[in-house]
Amino acid sequence: MKYIFKIGYALTCLILSNAAIASSCDSTCQLDQIKSYFSALDKVSRKGSSTKDIDSLLDLMHDNVKYIHVEYEANFNKELWRKAFIRNLKRGAYQNNAKNEKRIMNSILGKNYIAIEYSHGVIQESGTWQQTEPLLVLFGFTEGKISLVKELW
Repeated sequence: MKYIFKIGYALTCLILSNAAIASSCDSTCQLDQIKSYFSALDKVSRKGSSTKDIDSLLDLMHDNVKYIHVEYEANFNKELWRKAFIRNLKRGAYQNNAKNEKRIMNSILGKNYIAIEYSHGVIQESGTWQQTEPLLVLFGFTEGKISLVKELW
């Protein structure tokens, strides 16, 4: 009986420590995830992208991620968001090249949320990046992963 108790206690400690590690993502970790999100989104937006690129982007997200776009009235879970990406891929909507790049302009940190001002842009022949109009997106985090992407433009 003592042996079973020790095993149960050890398993409980292991589970709790893994949960703490999974959810311990500070603002630096969260900003790194957002940068990875934009990088992966750039890959999806390029001509010649594939479902593999879409899946790589969505793998960065929490299983229960919500994508909301206020202007376009989009409200997707992960599965519906993937289907929307694939529809756009099949209709040839992704035509960017490696010079098209989204960049973060500013951020406001909150508790498990970060508001991001970002912009699309194009790298010019001179190597400078020419931005378009700034946009706003809110990211939420659950268990250390992106669980909300809410576009507010």
